[in-house]
Amino acid sequence: MRGARRLLAGLLLALSAAAGAAEAPREPTATFSGKGRVELAFSPWNDPEAALLKAIDEARQVILVQAYLFTSKPLARGLVEAHRRGVRVEVLLDAESNRPSTFSVMPTLLAAGIPVAVETRYNIAHNKLMIFDPATAHGAVATGSYNFTRSARVANAENVLILRGNPPVVRAYAENWQRHRAEALVVRSLGDMPEKKGKQDGRESDRRTAD
Repeated sequence: MRGARRLLAGLLLALSAAAGAAEAPREPTATFSGKGRVELAFSPWNDPEAALLKAIDEARQVILVQAYLFTSKPLARGLVEAHRRGVRVEVLLDAESNRPSTFSVMPTLLAAGIPVAVETRYNIAHNKLMIFDPATAHGAVATGSYNFTRSARVANAENVLILRGNPPVVRAYAENWQRHRAEALVVRSLGDMPEKKGKQDGRESDRRTAD
């Protein structure tokens, strides 16, 4: 019995060591010089949606979107208009929070011909950002707590930060977006959506609010 226990303990130790070796070391944080211009909007006192719409309208080449909740019809219309004027618009969405049973704008984006992919690897794909013209000197990135929903605009305490004039920062966000896009599932119609996951702890709930 004692020998069996030692054997079991040895196996558990070996499995633990193997799991630790298999886990890739995490990269340190990235540091960038502080430069450029910073634009802030705090809801409900400011209008983050208006700031985002202005940035969308100013984009000339590329808009990359990454969203957890996306129900804002004005923002969807802004992206569709950008797409129609020749801007390359691509959207990444959290799969669970943008299903057909929600008020997600995914059908609007798909109908306009905007490429959409959904993230399924994570419990929550919680990034909320838009990247504008990342390959140019005037590129910008908008990020913060702000979900792309009406609730975030009029009822929640949120923030949006738009960083301009710092190309290395914008490129870093664009590279991270590409990393997520590479492992996301392309959705060409609502029928391409993956099967619904089991109940997830900690998921936000203001997806039920239509805009």
